[in-house]
Amino acid sequence: MPPTLTTILLLICSNVFMTFAWYGHLKNLSTKPWIVAALVSWGIAFFEYMLQVPANRLGSTVLKLGQLKIMQEVIALTVFIPFALFYMKEKLSWDYLWATLCIIGAAYFIFRRG
Repeated sequence: MPPTLTTILLLICSNVFMTFAWYGHLKNLSTKPWIVAALVSWGIAFFEYMLQVPANRLGSTVLKLGQLKIMQEVIALTVFIPFALFYMKEKLSWDYLWATLCIIGAAYFIFRRG
């Protein structure tokens, strides 16, 4: 599998863990003390890092650092929006479109030839 595709797949999986680690406790552990939420989140984040670190190491062999970062942000938004809508039951708003357009703009500028 090409390194860029492997990087993308690892980052998608990493971002699923990251999103649950960062925001899942707001739904599942809202009645627990914050320290419990932090410890559970750290436990989830362990798996995020086990995917994210190899993804960034592999990705850095074929992408510039800025490209790798913006690609991660595109993936993060791609994972976060369905999470917010379907898991957290947030309402869809125009702000998601505007945020997506900004990220698309960032991706364009960081990946364009120049």
